[in-house]
Amino acid sequence: MTGTQQSLAVLLCTYNGGRFLAEQLDSIAFPVGVTGHIYVSDDGSSDDTLSVLGAYTRQHGAHSLSIRRGPGTGHCANFLSLLCAPDIQADYFAFCDQDDVWDSDKLARALEALAGDDAQTPALYGSRTRSLAESAASAGLSPLFARPPAFANALIQNIAGGNTMVMNAPARTLLQEAGPVDVVMHDWWCYLLVSGAGGAVTYDPRPSLMYRQHEDNLVGANMGIVSRCRRYLKALGGTNRDWNARNVAALRQADSLLTEQGRASLAHFEQLHNGGLLQRLGALRRGGFYAQTRSANLGLFFATLLKKI
Repeated sequence: MTGTQQSLAVLLCTYNGGRFLAEQLDSIAFPVGVTGHIYVSDDGSSDDTLSVLGAYTRQHGAHSLSIRRGPGTGHCANFLSLLCAPDIQADYFAFCDQDDVWDSDKLARALEALAGDDAQTPALYGSRTRSLAESAASAGLSPLFARPPAFANALIQNIAGGNTMVMNAPARTLLQEAGPVDVVMHDWWCYLLVSGAGGAVTYDPRPSLMYRQHEDNLVGANMGIVSRCRRYLKALGGTNRDWNARNVAALRQADSLLTEQGRASLAHFEQLHNGGLLQRLGALRRGGFYAQTRSANLGLFFATLLKKI
């Protein structure tokens, strides 16, 4: 991690992803002057995933890719196991799904954006995505978010998929210190902790990859009226409230890593989550919480009234 040559670790989690994995691997392009390595954590694949990984290693050399066994408890725990692994060292870290297709300049653009931040400050980059239907036809773009990334927004929603996220070493160290927490989404957790600890978060409005849509996806693309309706139904059904409870518990475990302002915002959010009606409405105002769109902010207000946060 010293000298002029920068290093980048791609953190790829796999589980029965063989049919699209080769295309994803072939699309990973490390920038000029950057030493890259792909670290794979496989959660017990029973298809040809390991054969595809073996073929890639034979073609590119053992220095290009290494494989380890995942914890076998879901994709979030698998990604966090890689992120927190002490033997993986680099200047930058990029999450990688098993079935996307990256733009050729994805990593170069991310590193260029992160280079503008203080090298000692935790910094996280994420972007929009294009949706790629199983038929290989493009199916649209993820929402364009215009409001600035901040902890007051992160407590309400995530703004970028983990498949787009790249972080610097201080951000990774911060997340290592928190450890493999019990949260639903690893990418949302990264946004929460980095922003709550006073780190820099960059949202790139330009898509950086093709996000493949197929029946085996664990998490669907965040686009379109159908997706919005599903999110609203989840909120009304209490799913968001359950997820928020897990996020709050994880942040409380890591509260020494938050800034003073971050701890104050978390306290307001706990009132928004658990308080009486007047407390919730007051916390919504005092905490300055916001979503990225008008419709989502309207939903936030009604979820506050109904105690669904």
